[in-house]
Amino acid sequence: MSEQIVVRDLGLVEYLPTWQSMQRFTAERTPDTVDEIWLLEHQPVFTQGHAGKTEHLLNPGDIPVVQVDRGGQVTYHGPGQLVVYLLLNIRRKKFGVKELVARMEASIVELLQGYGVAAYAKADAPGVYVDEAKICSLGLRVRKGCSFHGLAFNLDMDLEPFNRINPCGYAGMAVTRLINLVDNVDRESVKDSLIEILVTRLEYNERTNANSLEGIDV
Repeated sequence: MSEQIVVRDLGLVEYLPTWQSMQRFTAERTPDTVDEIWLLEHQPVFTQGHAGKTEHLLNPGDIPVVQVDRGGQVTYHGPGQLVVYLLLNIRRKKFGVKELVARMEASIVELLQGYGVAAYAKADAPGVYVDEAKICSLGLRVRKGCSFHGLAFNLDMDLEPFNRINPCGYAGMAVTRLINLVDNVDRESVKDSLIEILVTRLEYNERTNANSLEGIDV
């Protein structure tokens, strides 16, 4: 079987139905199901990992909070943040979870290097950082050898909602975005560059593009 991947660019979508679609896709996939990557932005929402502590929700206000089944604590999603969901059969890929996380982090570091930004990962706090400020968060769930959820990369979003939480469970953690680090942020260029890097680092050699969840029971 060739290493195929379907890349779906879904635009701006609500969190809950997208999460439910990820769950359904993962539950119904077979050993021969082709892996997928979903690129999207979410309407404003806080998501709390399955072991998340309520004290990290400081003042959510009018932004909804959704308890989800990924690892990690609380984070924020909103327009201007590129979310990448990785629906991969990592057992077939022969990746462990740590290996997948390392490849995700390395992809963001490589992307930022292309913009002249020095970024790095931390062994004790998954994600990608620039000058001690977090620019990309990670959260995964693996079920029967298959991953879902993924990463959230801050492009030109409003960062104010991060003040209403302890991001990823760290009080006072600084958060940044690409627009603070480079002169111009073209979302389409960032998406194109990141997906090329991810597909290469995840070792796929055949890619199909789609712009909807057509064929998936949403």
